[in-house]
Amino acid sequence: MDENRKILTASILKLLRPLVRLMLRNGFTYGDFADLSKWTFMDVASKEFGIPGRKQTVSRVSVITGLTRKEVSRLQKIDTPDDSAIAHQYNRAARVISGWLRDKRFTNKKGEPAALEFDRGKNSFSDLVREHSGDVPPRAIYDELLRVGTIAKNESGKITLLSDGYIPRTGETGKLHILGTDVELLIDTIDHNLQTGSQSPYFQRKVAYDNLPVEALPEFRNLSAEKSQALLLECDKYLSRHDRDVTSESDGTGRIQAGIGIYYFEKDIQRND
Repeated sequence: MDENRKILTASILKLLRPLVRLMLRNGFTYGDFADLSKWTFMDVASKEFGIPGRKQTVSRVSVITGLTRKEVSRLQKIDTPDDSAIAHQYNRAARVISGWLRDKRFTNKKGEPAALEFDRGKNSFSDLVREHSGDVPPRAIYDELLRVGTIAKNESGKITLLSDGYIPRTGETGKLHILGTDVELLIDTIDHNLQTGSQSPYFQRKVAYDNLPVEALPEFRNLSAEKSQALLLECDKYLSRHDRDVTSESDGTGRIQAGIGIYYFEKDIQRND
């Protein structure tokens, strides 16, 4: 086994450990994972590893993946599980919160998200939703944000924002959707940097120390959250000015998804993992 394959094997095992832990916790068996893995090998090989100018064949997919031709043919008839409804819900809710944070019509004199009436008066919660979430009914967005603990009603009955981002706090569906989208984007970035080297790398950095006392962590959690949120809000303001769904005047060519993701981590290295 060459050195690159050894390192990749070790890296895949590190990726699989938390993934398998999560799957077992949610009732997935090895058979479930094997079926998903086979389908993904078939789909990626079919769509991304063809020969330019030639139609991808079952035989070539079989050679690339190690699956039998019969298995490839069977897998090609299976539709991929669709989470577009969850993705739609996530994106709409996130855009409402983003608008609440940066749109001056919905902030107070200090520049903070204002407490809003649901549908009375000027610049209500309903106005916020219509402005930043398209044709989704305001009540649907309100119910979802209330369900996950992102908003609440204050003593005067106005709606207040409790969190700077849409991160589901109750229920697992939204969190599991984030697992798929965020981890995929991180791995795509790493793959891009491996392929392009120093020519046109995407930003990918982390800072970590492995001999920290437990007592140092609370302050660091707060510090990292505060600094990270400030950076994300600054990036959000820039991107929203150029996103055609938010700013209709934005022009240019193509349709690209771009952004930046930040996550906090800590791990007890004395535990046998």
